[in-house]
Order: sequence, then C-alpha cells, then structure tokens
Amino acid sequence: MTTAPAFLSISDYLQGEQHSPIRHEYLNGEIFAMTGGSEEHNRIAGNLYAALLSHLRGSGCKTFIADMKVQIQDGVNRSDIFYYPDVMVTCDPQDQQRYYKTRPCLIVEVLSPSTEKLDRREKRLNYQTLASLQDYLLVRQDRAEVDLYHRDDSGLWRPQHFTGGDWVPLTSVNFEMAMSEIYDEVVLEDLN
Repeated sequence: MTTAPAFLSISDYLQGEQHSPIRHEYLNGEIFAMTGGSEEHNRIAGNLYAALLSHLRGSGCKTFIADMKVQIQDGVNRSDIFYYPDVMVTCDPQDQQRYYKTRPCLIVEVLSPSTEKLDRREKRLNYQTLASLQDYLLVRQDRAEVDLYHRDDSGLWRPQHFTGGDWVPLTSVNFEMAMSEIYDEVVLEDLN
C-alpha cells in the first residue's frame, strides 16, 4: 500500500518558508528541498548579481539573488509553481509582493550536476510562460559556457551559446557582460 503525498496550500508554503532553515521549491502543492551550492556556483551568481545591481541602480529595476522566489501561475493547467532562481531582475513597478515576484524580465540559473536537466527543461518551459520574461540565462559552473534564451520581438525564444572571450547581451536590462566578468575569481580550465 502506498500513501498519497500531502499537498500544501500556497499560504502554508509561503508561511513555512519564512521560518524554514532550508529553502523549498513548490510545484502544485508539493514541496522539494533545495541543496546548497558550490563555491563556483556562489561566485558566479554573485558576480552576475553585483554587475546587474550596479548597472540597474536608480533605474527602478530590482535585482535579487538566491532567496527571492518567482511565482508562476499556469491558468491552462491550473498550477502554481514557486522557484528560487539564482539571480532575477524585475522592472515592473506592480511587482510588489514581499516574498516572491511574478513579473521578472531576466532569470539566471547557475547549472549544477544535480539540477542541470531540471533547469534546461522543466524550469525553462515554466519560466517561458511568464509574459514579462525576456531573457533566461543558463550558466555552467564547470567551464566557461553560457546559454541565453531571448524572446524576440515576434515572441519566439531564440537560443544563443557563448564561450571564452564572448560578451553576453542581456537585452531585457540593456546590458552586456563579458564572460570573464561572469567567471571572475572562478578557477576553470578553459579560462586559464
């Protein structure tokens, strides 16, 4: 005999996250504990956050790192999802929730072996349902490679791949960042 998983309401989830020593992502009533990241993961996310925070200062846009959730509501499937992106930017003045955001224009995930498939498939597809999202950036932590999914003017998502000496254009926030800045103080074989 198997037991059905216990489903949590959104309000119970949000209240629990305020007091939990570990973070959980929420998918349609189920919660999933998140693991900690490596030094490389932390450095890369920090580099991106610091550059975006500095660039966007005074613009009205808000930059968040690690502990701010994004909510995705899928009206078609009647699902609610909360993820913790590694870095997120919202420029919509109506995006005022205290513990989560609903209208990001940029989301960054730093890939790790345990989350790469999830970030490349499930999260990418769910994030791309957000009408406000223009750029989804996937950053490897084991080598200098970045994949950017950008929504073009016709609404189609266009993938781009960047390596080594490239500059990564983040159109959503009118910013370009060198790969060397993303990987600053991160020891990787192909950066030497």
